[in-house]
Amino acid sequence: MPAEADPVRPSPSGAAPLAGVRVIEVSLLGPGAVGTHLADLGAEVIKVEPPAGDYIRQMTWPIIEGSSLLHWHIHRGKKSLTLDLRTDEAQDVFRDLVRDADAVIEAMRPGALARRGLGYEDLLEINPRLVFCTISGYGMTGPYANLPSHGIAYDTWAGIVNPTFNDDGFPYLPEHASIGIHAGPLFGALGVLAGITKARATGEGSFLEIAQSDAAAAMDWLRSETWKAYERPESEVTGNKADDYERRAPGTAGMEEGVRYQVYESSDGFVLFMASEQEFWKNFCTGVDRMDMFERWPGNTYGDHARGNTEMRRELAAIFATRTTAEWVEWSGTVNTTIAPVNTPQTLADDPQFLDRFGFMPHETHGADMIGTPLKFLDAELPDPTPAPTAGQHNDEVLGSVLGYDGERIAALRAAGALGEGN
Repeated sequence: MPAEADPVRPSPSGAAPLAGVRVIEVSLLGPGAVGTHLADLGAEVIKVEPPAGDYIRQMTWPIIEGSSLLHWHIHRGKKSLTLDLRTDEAQDVFRDLVRDADAVIEAMRPGALARRGLGYEDLLEINPRLVFCTISGYGMTGPYANLPSHGIAYDTWAGIVNPTFNDDGFPYLPEHASIGIHAGPLFGALGVLAGITKARATGEGSFLEIAQSDAAAAMDWLRSETWKAYERPESEVTGNKADDYERRAPGTAGMEEGVRYQVYESSDGFVLFMASEQEFWKNFCTGVDRMDMFERWPGNTYGDHARGNTEMRRELAAIFATRTTAEWVEWSGTVNTTIAPVNTPQTLADDPQFLDRFGFMPHETHGADMIGTPLKFLDAELPDPTPAPTAGQHNDEVLGSVLGYDGERIAALRAAGALGEGN
């Protein structure tokens, strides 16, 4: 007999969630990820780029088969149309693209399209339901609005990355996860979807703008808001009961002296121990047959890191050194306590949880080995993204199939230089 279908995991059979959504993207570099998130969910994203192409293909490292990993990742699943928007003919093509589009993404300095007569107010006359999203480094307003910048600037601005000093005393940027350059496009995609929802309900368009610097600050809200809270008197703002209400440094910096919530060496790597709830701490002590530790240091019900308890820390260090990371993680599930592996960006690829849920899209079919969207729709099949395009790869397809231009008109556009030389 065939196995019964798992009611928790229905077989995907429906169309992708954003099937039928069309987005016109004019982007340079990383902010183009707004369109990536939408393409991953099934939207048709047409990247309009200058005849020479977005120079993202030459930025950062590594360079894979002539194009940067940044390009392979950011522009997967998109179509490329080259237009020289300095020409009247190309501007007319852009307007035709917008007539039936749901959204336009301006992923560069704000106002770039408006200077060509293709800003929100101009395009709204063509498509009153249009959602227009502009994403930039510091946004449309403020004293930094016109400053040139790159992605790490938004993290240093937001207080996320602190300089480190080398042996010669020079400050440098330590390895870190970039926040603003990734969170900005994610917030942008969320805003575009909100605008499309409004447009389909009311027939009204939207103009939204987002700064990647704002996004970095928003993602790190806990630390910034904690410092702000500490400006208030201690009669109003205290620490946690487990710390006898002593104020602690914000975020993970306040966990340096933690013991029940801390990193420990296993026999082959590291684990993160997180038994700050009394229940998990008791389960751990029971599981390792060390109830004497629980009886001696029972802790509070919630949020008790046993700060500064060096004796307990030594006991735990000796215990965790007796098994491998994988053994501790599996064991934690059997006794219901909280232990996680400590991976690096390199070892993550071999983690069984990563391999089961995520994995890499292979370079043989996608141009580079890359991580896809974390979103999973249990009743719909998300598209397998096509490799990032070469500049102008889809010129004929977009002009012919999307806009319905005949061969004569496409030839006239080429002759007029609207697509750029050689396109």
